[in-house]
Amino acid sequence: MKRTVKTLLSMMTTIVVMSIASIAYAQDAGISVEAAKANQGGYIALAAGLGLGLAALGGALGQGRAAATALDGIARNPGAADKIRGPMILGLALIESLVIYALIIAFMLMGKI
Repeated sequence: MKRTVKTLLSMMTTIVVMSIASIAYAQDAGISVEAAKANQGGYIALAAGLGLGLAALGGALGQGRAAATALDGIARNPGAADKIRGPMILGLALIESLVIYALIIAFMLMGKI
């Protein structure tokens, strides 16, 4: 029963998002090209901000989970601390690099305004 409700809710959400998207991207016939470009700058800024926020959220969740798992492993087996610490720091650095890439992309998008 839960799976059916979950599938139905997922399908309804998809339908609502798709119907809103067609309205959001509709263009007025009387709008000038200059006004359309000026309006586009706000969407670019919104995309840059949302993209950076989502990347930071995902990076923070990933780093928290990686650190918690590594500390749990060290707590269970203190002798393996040296073997766990190195890969954990490397993993945290790689997770952080993805957030930095998102920051660079956000700066590039802001340069298009």
